[in-house]
Amino acid sequence: MVAASLVVIVVALLVIVTVVVVKVAGPKELAAVAGTGAPSAPASAAASVQPTAPPSPTPTVAPASASAAPPAPAGFDKTKYSIDDPNSIWFVVNKLRPIPDAANFVPPNLVDLPPDIPNPNGYQMRGDAEQAMATMFDAAKAEINTQLVAQSGYRDYGVQVDAYHTYVNLDGVAGADQTSARPGYSEHQTGLAMDILDTTSGCSTDGLCFSKTNAGQWLAANAYRFGFLLRYPADKTAVTGYEYEPWHFRYIGVDLATEMHNTGVETLEEFFGLPPAPDYAG
Repeated sequence: MVAASLVVIVVALLVIVTVVVVKVAGPKELAAVAGTGAPSAPASAAASVQPTAPPSPTPTVAPASASAAPPAPAGFDKTKYSIDDPNSIWFVVNKLRPIPDAANFVPPNLVDLPPDIPNPNGYQMRGDAEQAMATMFDAAKAEINTQLVAQSGYRDYGVQVDAYHTYVNLDGVAGADQTSARPGYSEHQTGLAMDILDTTSGCSTDGLCFSKTNAGQWLAANAYRFGFLLRYPADKTAVTGYEYEPWHFRYIGVDLATEMHNTGVETLEEFFGLPPAPDYAG
């Protein structure tokens, strides 16, 4: 009986010790006692947190610069058309620059003039020049109430032979060379030139009469608007080789005619930097 009582007392003491340990010890100690060394979930999560990198600096945006100034306008393009090709509206023919293969040259696109343009000798012109001239004639009617006359336009090589010989017979070679081109050297053969008069003044293609008329003065001041140039101006004989011809107008296109007008350059030789052509080379 005594032995049985001792066993009961020992068991009771073990139960009491176990309860005290459970109350006093935390979960970690119990785990250690039990031999379970697994870390708690919060400790594991904390260990996995890495250091936070500092934020990247925000790039500084440079203020937009003011828009660049537009480029300066290009100068007049003197190479746009050839001055050596007789088919070009800028072709320069003078006493030093004959028409290539002149005896066989015929300009392109020759056309008859409109029936409402007085054309007593039935001359033709190149189509581009004819259209511009017709517009110019209409403007003369509207602005100065004057009917202009297409006195002399395209002349082929053979016609120029006859015209030059006529002047030679009247004035001799030296005199003819001041007023008429030798065959192969005439602007009229290009189909781009026209001798212009009017229906009222009675002037001819001789002397200074036409320069004193309203028509002659209007043409001298306004022909550039339509692409025409007074080809043989006063006081330029040493450059062009011809006396003043207030009736002789050459089509060169509005762009070139306007540029020459605006810059005050009167002759094609001076504008394109060509040598003066007062006389034939031989």
